[in-house]
Amino acid sequence: MAKAKPHGHFLAGEAGELAGVTGNTIGQWARWGYIRASQSDGEPHVYSVEDVAEAAIVRELLDRGVRHRDVRRAIARLDGYGEWPLSEAPLATTPEGRIVLCENGCVYALSDRGWQKMTAPPEVEVVRLRLRR
Repeated sequence: MAKAKPHGHFLAGEAGELAGVTGNTIGQWARWGYIRASQSDGEPHVYSVEDVAEAAIVRELLDRGVRHRDVRRAIARLDGYGEWPLSEAPLATTPEGRIVLCENGCVYALSDRGWQKMTAPPEVEVVRLRLRR
């Protein structure tokens, strides 16, 4: 399978403006592995539109009360969703700030053993991509 091609060229400040965070935050998230600089990871880092979309989803998850640790765990467990897993996976959150995966009519909660099907899932709010204007 061919590797997905990134689009656009954004410096950290520009990527942050679109994602609704600072350029410093974009740099931190890249260092922490939440997002990547798919156009260039040299100096300066250059981000693609797809990277900015991942950053916007990270911001949305954190704004909903999801813990940083759980964002990292989710990214690690979404390896089957391609180069930009947060944008590709059908994610949602619970009112308590848990990340869930909604797939094939089922809801899966993230646990230490991976995604576990919930027998009585709570109400969830779908994570949608929103870039700032």
